[in-house]
Amino acid sequence: MALIPALLALAAAPVQAECTGTPSATRLFVQVENVKHGRGLIAVTLYTDERRKFLAKRGSLYVGRVPARQGRTDVCIHVPKPGIYALAVYHDADSDRSFDRTGIGLPAEGFGFSNNPPTFLGMPNFGSVRISVPRSGVRTTVKLKYP
Repeated sequence: MALIPALLALAAAPVQAECTGTPSATRLFVQVENVKHGRGLIAVTLYTDERRKFLAKRGSLYVGRVPARQGRTDVCIHVPKPGIYALAVYHDADSDRSFDRTGIGLPAEGFGFSNNPPTFLGMPNFGSVRISVPRSGVRTTVKLKYP
């Protein structure tokens, strides 16, 4: 009988896929919460500690994508080395590998940032999204917001 609770606990545990990105000794684990549904992909965009590159076209180091899981999606990404980074995350619901916007430029898909800064007055400033990754295995949580 003890086997059944152990199997139930295992089934409820998040599935951790291999890390995405260029293999390195430093891994960052991102727990993406408030995922509306399991269709599409969760995209985690990694930025270096350079304000001018944050959210700029071709400014990111890497975009890691994994299948979306309703509620919470766990993503592991390789980062080049310990340091300061920023994350922008979105739910690519239609799997077109781009962040969809409405006709007037507002987000059309769920999105979030490292440190979960407020976004009701626009995109966050770079200082509010910087996170320290001093070693491999650091965990962070990003809560998606949907339009």
